[in-house]
Amino acid sequence: MPDSQPQPSPSPSPSGPAGPGSLLLAGARLTDGRTVDVRLRGRRIEAVGTAGSLTPARSRVPGARVDLAGYLLLPAPADPHVHGDTALTADAPGPASCDPPDVQRRATEAALLQLGHGATALRAHVRVGDVPGLGALTGVLRARRSLHGLTDVTAVAMPRVLTGAAGAEGLALLRDAVKMGADVVGGCPDLDPDPAGYVEAVLEVAAEHGLPVDLHTDAADPARLARLAAMAGGLRPGVTIGPCDGLGRLPSEVAARTADRLAAAGVTVVCLPQGACGAVEGGDGTTPVRLLRAAGVPVTAGSGALRDVSNPVGRGDPLEAAYLLASRHGLRPEDAYETVSAAARKALGLPEVRVEAGFPAELLAVRGDRLAGALSLAYSRIVVHRGRVVARTSAVREYGDSATATDLGLPRQGRGEAGRGEGRPGGGEGRPRG
Repeated sequence: MPDSQPQPSPSPSPSGPAGPGSLLLAGARLTDGRTVDVRLRGRRIEAVGTAGSLTPARSRVPGARVDLAGYLLLPAPADPHVHGDTALTADAPGPASCDPPDVQRRATEAALLQLGHGATALRAHVRVGDVPGLGALTGVLRARRSLHGLTDVTAVAMPRVLTGAAGAEGLALLRDAVKMGADVVGGCPDLDPDPAGYVEAVLEVAAEHGLPVDLHTDAADPARLARLAAMAGGLRPGVTIGPCDGLGRLPSEVAARTADRLAAAGVTVVCLPQGACGAVEGGDGTTPVRLLRAAGVPVTAGSGALRDVSNPVGRGDPLEAAYLLASRHGLRPEDAYETVSAAARKALGLPEVRVEAGFPAELLAVRGDRLAGALSLAYSRIVVHRGRVVARTSAVREYGDSATATDLGLPRQGRGEAGRGEGRPGGGEGRPRG
């Protein structure tokens, strides 16, 4: 799927901003095959009806209409594993700057790129201690504030070492990070001389503040993972680990027993099908997704690195993650998309989204009429966050004149079909020329 520079749109149509008024998404196709109108008011879906049955609600603030004919309407995806502090640094001449203004700029640009792909909520894992100190976290928290209303960003504080003499400073910085506004307590126990002690310290800080836990681990040591599951069991708001690629390298019976322990402890696993994130050695995107799902482990998928040294071509696209789950891991397209949408939102502690009245207006419209096709060729996208259009990506495909193409009736698209106005998305992939 080609990259795009998202253009946040404060106004879904020329008629004016949605504001507290309503927004009508007209003629959208749902995954069950129905074609519907969807009316949004505020941050929620107000009504869903057959195509042509709804109008923008009347109020003192004019409503707006977006024509979604030819688009598939889906709950918006979320990304539970991003590294905004190091994003877009693959071509940097040296180590990535940890100065807050530099980190804020990178984290903001990365979040907007992912918003253009459809992700309206992100969990950013941020290094604290060592060289970054609290500078990287400061930059990500500033980005979070500047992105308010466009996308929701939560921050995970990731200290390197938490045990022994060297760990005292890391533990102090972790507590400072929580006071600064980190939403989640995290890190990488595999890098600490005492991984069990590291996990214990993280769980203690999280319990003190009532925060969730999100840990990096390769999960290649089943005994270590069993101890982690035993310590994490029952912790609320919950424990997430990932990418757990090492589980796929264990003997099948050992991996199955380990998965059963994770399921019993209620631990969620975040896989990274688009590639490693650099925080864990040996990440290769081979998390045993089907084995974990069969054991009852909640599984979701994140993007990991976005064009940093650990993955210079990282895209940060949740639909690509879903595509890879379907093509490489054998999930049905519906299950693959659920992994980056409903399961991701649940892992982030966000409310469920359905295209039904009363649910949050967090939606993604992609050009196409079937989910499988959307995962394969979803270039044109319209993103709705908190009831308003916040990003649009439009793709126009053209072919050179060819008598053969004309004779065979192959799909073509002329320039005149692309972009029929703000309220009418218009052209898309494979549209025949009228």
